[in-house]
Amino acid sequence: MAKNSNKVKKNANKANNFKLLADNRYAKFQYAISETIEAGIELLGTEVKSIRNGKANLRDGYCSFRDGEILLLNVHISPHKNVGSFFNHDPLRNRKLLLHKKEIIKMKSNTEKKGMTIVPLSLYLKGSWIKLTIGVGKGKKLHDKRQDEKQKSIKKEINSALKR
Repeated sequence: MAKNSNKVKKNANKANNFKLLADNRYAKFQYAISETIEAGIELLGTEVKSIRNGKANLRDGYCSFRDGEILLLNVHISPHKNVGSFFNHDPLRNRKLLLHKKEIIKMKSNTEKKGMTIVPLSLYLKGSWIKLTIGVGKGKKLHDKRQDEKQKSIKKEINSALKR
């Protein structure tokens, strides 16, 4: 009995082991994110090595639909430096996201609303798998960004006043 409980604990620790590899803080500034979802990503071997070394840039990335699939576009993953150019990958190639059909349909219906888009938010290691968090967001106007900055500064002042 004790042997099985140790196995369960090991699996729980493995599932909760997250390591952030890349983050898109700019997307949280540019878009009002309404919904997020975790997706797998189809990668080549040299891309995995580069991502684990922290050589991924999500800033200009976005997602689009093609043939019932979601593709990740314009995400730059630098070529791996210890491999010859023949085996390396194209840094800006389109990558397929791995989602269930129901999730794809739900995301597509959400983005058909005016001004909604799908943007990558973070790339992380979950156990030994590389996962991507994508969010459905609506672009913020300038006055919305100013309002957010104002709210953030008010919160900061309140927290500093409470600490005194």
